[in-house]
Amino acid sequence: MQIPENILQLIEKYQAGTASAEEKRLLNEWYYSFNDDTVEIDVTEKLTESELETRIKQSIFSTIHKDKKEEKPAFRRYRRFAAAAAILFAIATGSYLFIVNRSSDRDKLITENRKPATQDVAPGGDKAVLTLVDGSQIILDSTSNGLITNQGNVQVKKLSNGQVVYLINGSEITENDAAFYNTISTPRGGQYQVTLADGTKVWLNAASSIRFPVLFTGRERNVEITGEAYLEVAKNREMPFKVKAGKSEVEVLGTHFNVNAYDDEPAIKTTLLEGLVKVTSKTAASAQTPVFLQPGQQSGINKEGRISVVKNADVEEALAWKNGRFQFNSADLRTMLRQISRWYDVDVIYKGNVDLHFTGQLTRNDNVSKVFEKLAMTGEVHFKVEGKKIIVTP
Repeated sequence: MQIPENILQLIEKYQAGTASAEEKRLLNEWYYSFNDDTVEIDVTEKLTESELETRIKQSIFSTIHKDKKEEKPAFRRYRRFAAAAAILFAIATGSYLFIVNRSSDRDKLITENRKPATQDVAPGGDKAVLTLVDGSQIILDSTSNGLITNQGNVQVKKLSNGQVVYLINGSEITENDAAFYNTISTPRGGQYQVTLADGTKVWLNAASSIRFPVLFTGRERNVEITGEAYLEVAKNREMPFKVKAGKSEVEVLGTHFNVNAYDDEPAIKTTLLEGLVKVTSKTAASAQTPVFLQPGQQSGINKEGRISVVKNADVEEALAWKNGRFQFNSADLRTMLRQISRWYDVDVIYKGNVDLHFTGQLTRNDNVSKVFEKLAMTGEVHFKVEGKKIIVTP
């Protein structure tokens, strides 16, 4: 088969690093004009994006060098190059996805340009509601920066970066100040950050909340969380920090950890980044003793209250939401779509059974159509956006 002259030029420009985004798109489309348009890459090793990109580049250039010595059909040689070029383009634009096909034991990395969907949903953003002790509510994302309210001797302020902070307003602090409990909650499609009066920083994921006293007094610092939150707890050895989340309680002195306690997830997961935490199951029927987590470990409490521990947890996966990504490690489709539906505030409807697992990452900044375009690249699952509904079919 004769390779078109313009394609040869595009390949040369890509190899030289001078190809534009439009030229990469044309090269990609040329590759996908053939029938068997998938390429398999061995990913038994766990590689970072940078390592993966380097590995693919080495494969490209070694293939080109080898093909110069061996007579191979130009059709096969340049198709392999174009496939790798398409993969590198996906990495360069910030998203890559390994799709574990149910009919194969190998991972496939697939990327493709498709036409934009006629309907779309924008990604979530900084949205939250502050509920004060008297039940009144303040919509934080539309509130002006500066002082929001005074509660006892505590000021509540919104900073220029959008986060809310609780500041002690005077030296006369009384036990009565601890009676002022506030709640910050995010809707589906929302996230928010708050700094509590003791200096503890809290990031809330979509459809989550934290209930806390405006001032911590007594022997313990107690908060309640629903949904998912990442906390950087201010150190205070004299006053342990306790997080109640569903059927679990996490006790710390000062540490960084993530709690995932959504009601529709099979387990409450606590992932530790720094320090030491004690995780207790609060289910009455459970007689298990508490577990202590070391950095890099993750506990899980299932619906029956039983605790399990993963000693080498995927910390990056647990914290991907806070860093603006979806990240999956052989996650089944329904687990993935629960995360996506919360962030985009959409409802997922399944019509038929789809048995797929995915490994990789996607940005949370794309419109929902872009996310589903990438997930549909297996050819074994299809998505249709209908307003706030996503129809999933095999």
